[in-house]
Amino acid sequence: MSKLDHVDLALLSALSDDPRATVVGLSERLGLSRNTVQARMAKLERSGVFLSFERTIAPHTLGFPLQAAISVLVRQTELPGIAAALAEIPEIIQAYGLSGQVDLLVHVACRDARHLFDVDARILAVPGVERTETSLVMGEVIPYRVSPLMATAKTA
Repeated sequence: MSKLDHVDLALLSALSDDPRATVVGLSERLGLSRNTVQARMAKLERSGVFLSFERTIAPHTLGFPLQAAISVLVRQTELPGIAAALAEIPEIIQAYGLSGQVDLLVHVACRDARHLFDVDARILAVPGVERTETSLVMGEVIPYRVSPLMATAKTA
């Protein structure tokens, strides 16, 4: 996407403040026409600015109160197949490819310690996975956020 202008940043800031805001509500808040807001939203969506439109659901409400971060070392040449196999494990709620000592960081949600042990075993059983190291998530220290980035983008 080309550089965000002040209207894009104002729209994103308003959405960050109120993710449920309607186009009409955004147009009133920003003093823009409904058509302008809709056109800008469509442009931002096409450009990949929005990560997801789904609501984020807390895993504990589904019966998965235990979360862990699993560091995974893999044979690099097998990464596409490994990623596809990991995507089939429903307890994996997110995964990142990393540079450095660890190849993948996998975020899982489990019912209990035994379930976590079983999920780790399924990850280790994926061809090309060489080793895992598991750390329990004790709590969220900083939730996902972009508002500070938008403030920086406005001044940059």
